[in-house]
Amino acid sequence: MQAVTGVFASQAHADHAIETLLSNGVRAYNITLLAPGERRPHPERVTVDTADPRGFGKAVHAEVGGTAGPNGGSILTAAVIPGVGPVTAVGLLGAAILGAAGARSANSGTLENSLTQGLPEDEIFVYEDALCRGRSVVIVLAENANAAEPLRALLKSEGAEAMEAARQQWWIGVKSTEREQYAATGRDFGNDEEFYRRGFEDALHARNRCKEFDQVSAEMESKLAELQEKYPGAEIEEAYTRGYRRGREYYQRLCDAKKAA
Repeated sequence: MQAVTGVFASQAHADHAIETLLSNGVRAYNITLLAPGERRPHPERVTVDTADPRGFGKAVHAEVGGTAGPNGGSILTAAVIPGVGPVTAVGLLGAAILGAAGARSANSGTLENSLTQGLPEDEIFVYEDALCRGRSVVIVLAENANAAEPLRALLKSEGAEAMEAARQQWWIGVKSTEREQYAATGRDFGNDEEFYRRGFEDALHARNRCKEFDQVSAEMESKLAELQEKYPGAEIEEAYTRGYRRGREYYQRLCDAKKAA
């Protein structure tokens, strides 16, 4: 499975895009919505008893416009993401994404979800940045790259910001601080930015979070070796390693800021 993601300026735009996806034959089972805040099903469309999985299933049907999954109760999940705040996920992949983001449950539901195939762990930090800015994220699972292209085009036609554009916007937001910090080491950020950024982003991968450095150092070394093989002769190690360590510090600051709030 391949994840196709669109970032929308408002929840209303995201909802409209979901309606368009459904009207074009995309199964609700393959659609996930992430929205800032604790979202509740529309009271005029469904009455929900969160202790009753059937009621939760109806809520998801009302919110996404499709059918509930086989396990019902974990499809609509409210949680708190460190550094982000309350987030609501609607869809089968939603709970897995929140879990990968280190979310703490904000309701009696569970963050466990077996539908992890296609989970875009290397994009989680971009979702978090979008949610922090009040945006909503729609993720659609496609069978393969060929099936992904028309979905990407459809989301774009609905006004979605593409994933790469959202990722670049996130980097612009942190770049000036990182340039200043890197320059203090006597190195040229302009020359080293590409590999510094790669290290920074790799540190934010969901599987590398909340671990001691010695627990992730082997993976960092593996990633570094891959880059050195891909770019023989390039000076990579210093920039990549510093970027990786700064990425870990960046995530910790988000967590600390949320705890202090």
